Amino acid sequence: MRKYFGTDGIRRIANTELTPELVYKVAKAGAYVLSKHTDHTPTILIGRDTRLSGTLIESAMTAGFLSYGAKVKLLGIIPTPAVAYLTRKLKADASVVISASHNTFEFNGIKFFSNKGMKIPDTLEEEIEEVMDSGKLEELTAQNEKIGVSEYCFDLINEYIYFFRKNFDDTIEKHLRDDFVVGIDTANGATSVVAEKVFKDLGINYRIINNTPDGININENCGSTHLENLKKFVVDNKLSLGIAYDGDGDRCLAIDEKGNEIDGDKLLAIISTNMRKKGVLNENTIVATIMSNLGLNKYAENNGLQLLQTKVGDRYVLEEMLKKGYNLGGEQSGHVILLDYNPTGDGILTSLMLIQTILEENKKASELANIINLYPQILINAKVNENKKYDYEKDDDIKKAIEDVEKEFAGNGRVVIRPSGTEPLVRVMIEGENQEYITKRAKEIVTLIEKKLK
Repeated sequence: MRKYFGTDGIRRIANTELTPELVYKVAKAGAYVLSKHTDHTPTILIGRDTRLSGTLIESAMTAGFLSYGAKVKLLGIIPTPAVAYLTRKLKADASVVISASHNTFEFNGIKFFSNKGMKIPDTLEEEIEEVMDSGKLEELTAQNEKIGVSEYCFDLINEYIYFFRKNFDDTIEKHLRDDFVVGIDTANGATSVVAEKVFKDLGINYRIINNTPDGININENCGSTHLENLKKFVVDNKLSLGIAYDGDGDRCLAIDEKGNEIDGDKLLAIISTNMRKKGVLNENTIVATIMSNLGLNKYAENNGLQLLQTKVGDRYVLEEMLKKGYNLGGEQSGHVILLDYNPTGDGILTSLMLIQTILEENKKASELANIINLYPQILINAKVNENKKYDYEKDDDIKKAIEDVEKEFAGNGRVVIRPSGTEPLVRVMIEGENQEYITKRAKEIVTLIEKKLK
């Protein structure tokens, strides 16, 4: 069991749990682990979102890197995928994003990226933890002229903006219509300024909301985790499409012109259809996770596509894509990885792929979203003893209850059980054709798990 890192880096309450002292240690150990095979002074990029605690964590992180002897480039407020892109482009040795993604402002987090612009694997996170707790940190202290220096590089965000112009300018301009207007919700987060510049440069008509961050309002009743306001905004203003990003900009969800949600599974279906038509969908394959809707499986089956599923987490989706050479993958939550462009989920990139598809097909967003039928889904958390949350697999009564439900579905439903990586919870997800039925069965399994694993 890892002590500091969870399923997506380190994420805790800023300044009380994620303290400057802890951040300093993580930075120093991370700099060592991520650059120990280089023969030069490492260069590390740091980006952050709009949280109040961002500069506090950034300062501690910078101090840890400089103490090790690394050079630091401070990118300021910038989306996570922009940091990943710039890490590769600038040939940096590593990078860090300071963000708690879709969580509220009191949380903050640390995500490390390798020199390839990819989230580091579990093995490297474990190695960083070992160094942190080994007493070795004092040995990693640079002295005299070897102490590192930092510099502000806020203008590097323009490289990321140019990346979109280079890849989408011609196709979008060719098909753009005056009556096509997009609503954008930037969650008062890292895309607040960048998204507007990208849409303006590409000539796309847009209306923007939740783009006035104050350090506290990030993800507050807005963005990809709170779609109600955007749905109303799209319908009330008769917009063609709504786009919602999360706090650090690596996710995107959409709203069609009727106010209906287009989730990550629908985005994968829409984008895969367009890519396949152009002959650029590698091996006609989509990579998703076990939490993707059964409707995505059925869509793939009915359209001659292969769907591969990994455990939950975009890093595992990416690992599978890299292993087999696939170029499209993602999660229901809106993390979509388009590997031909960027090795991480990228909200702005995903939204532009969707917009490009809508314009090229000359269809409404709702028409494109209808190519996939999603099954009703219920997710309920069972509260259990932290030390017993993985024991559900060993309990005969729990196993039988799950098997009984799956037999009843006969291929038109499924049960997914997943222990939380950070809390004393076991997540019970059931899909099927009848919402009332799956809710009843999920509650029964949750009650049994809580009774057995208390």
